[in-house]
Amino acid sequence: MAHAIRFHETGGPEVMRWEQVVVGDPGPGEVRIRHVAVGLNFADTYFRSGLYPAPLPAGLGVEASGVIEAVGEGVPHVAEGDRVTYTGSPLGAYSTERVMPADSLIKLPDEIGCETAAAMTMRGLTSAYLLRRIHPLKSGDTVLLHAAAGGVGLILSQWAKLLGITVIGTVSSEEKAEVARAHGCEHIIYYRRENVAERVRELTDGKGVPVVFDSIGKDTVAGSMASLQRRGLLVCFGTASGVPPLDAMQLAIHGSLFVTRPALADYIAEPAERDALAGELFGHVAAGRIKIETNQRYALQDAVQAHRDLEAGRTTGSSVFVL
Repeated sequence: MAHAIRFHETGGPEVMRWEQVVVGDPGPGEVRIRHVAVGLNFADTYFRSGLYPAPLPAGLGVEASGVIEAVGEGVPHVAEGDRVTYTGSPLGAYSTERVMPADSLIKLPDEIGCETAAAMTMRGLTSAYLLRRIHPLKSGDTVLLHAAAGGVGLILSQWAKLLGITVIGTVSSEEKAEVARAHGCEHIIYYRRENVAERVRELTDGKGVPVVFDSIGKDTVAGSMASLQRRGLLVCFGTASGVPPLDAMQLAIHGSLFVTRPALADYIAEPAERDALAGELFGHVAAGRIKIETNQRYALQDAVQAHRDLEAGRTTGSSVFVL
């Protein structure tokens, strides 16, 4: 029997259950995949808590990698035995195996293992669209990145350095600062004891930055806006501290700012664009230009502890469930 983490009510980590599940044969346009590694992402906590609604009972998780064991009719781009990775709906990645639509699968190159893929597919593709699609950043630009020692932060900082972009990163501790610096973050701000906007102005000769990448949300949005230069862009791509209230007048007061709340799904919905972003990401990782740090590994049945660690800020880099 296959197993999966499921939840029957929303709430804290304790609502997750390790259950036996029946996995059938794939239908048209579907595959059955045996997972080797499963990604742990902060977005998983949003579904579990009810911030992102899902019909209950439900599985959990949107990112995993593994081996295709069976292929349904009308699936031309992958075959039995292929190693693949994916990120996105439907929920259910927290499982030993599953049947799922084949359209979202990305074939893995030989140079990238399944554990690395599970640690980077969502984070890497997020970094890719943030740097390559959101704003025409160029060499010499400086950006502010919150949670610089997180999974997205470590990949984005390395990629930004390759592009000649300077990253000012916020962290909560000396330990996380060391990790962020080792991955290309040029300047560190300790957001719990420093005024973020004041430090950004000091580091940019009073100008501010053209773009802020903010995955924290409510606790950081005011400082993010105050860190932007005139007509700068606030990219709210996560809500770890809750959804920020945005007053349109504040955008005018801070210099006719722009704001976007992007979702990865809208940047990989077209297969050609998804494959282009994935190809660029895989190329950097395979060549060693971007290193993927998997700093926490859990058994899938230990999902409750994994979520507690994640929400308490005890993790750095990427976290995966290893099967």
